[in-house]
Amino acid sequence: MPENTKAEDTGPLASDQGRTVIADQVVAKIAGIAAREVDGIHQLGGATGRAVGALRERIPGSRTNYGQGVSVEVGERQAAVDLDVVAEYGIAIADLAAGVRRNIVDAVERMTGLEVTEVNITVHDVHLDDPDAEPEGEPRVE
Repeated sequence: MPENTKAEDTGPLASDQGRTVIADQVVAKIAGIAAREVDGIHQLGGATGRAVGALRERIPGSRTNYGQGVSVEVGERQAAVDLDVVAEYGIAIADLAAGVRRNIVDAVERMTGLEVTEVNITVHDVHLDDPDAEPEGEPRVE
């Protein structure tokens, strides 16, 4: 490496005193928390991840896995985020996705100094308030 290389040439996480490495799990946790802050997100994760998360939450003393439904790729200067979500019924999914992207990019860039190159969102389901509710009105059969 040339002697005249400056810290700004290698990114905000490197300096003359050393470099900082941010683990994938840290970025995933930040992104998961930022996504959950957006109104209209019911839950994160695909069907299997949600089932495992529900079992984990029943164990006394267990903690919420904020990285559930989030996968990331972290480099020296950039990060990419993939997110699996369940949206609330009635929310415009395009607007929800834009809000989630904005919140994740802001949080990850502010907290880590990494540039977020993309946030890919997969909506796996739409949550209804009470899917087992009986329909109102006269029953069709007796």
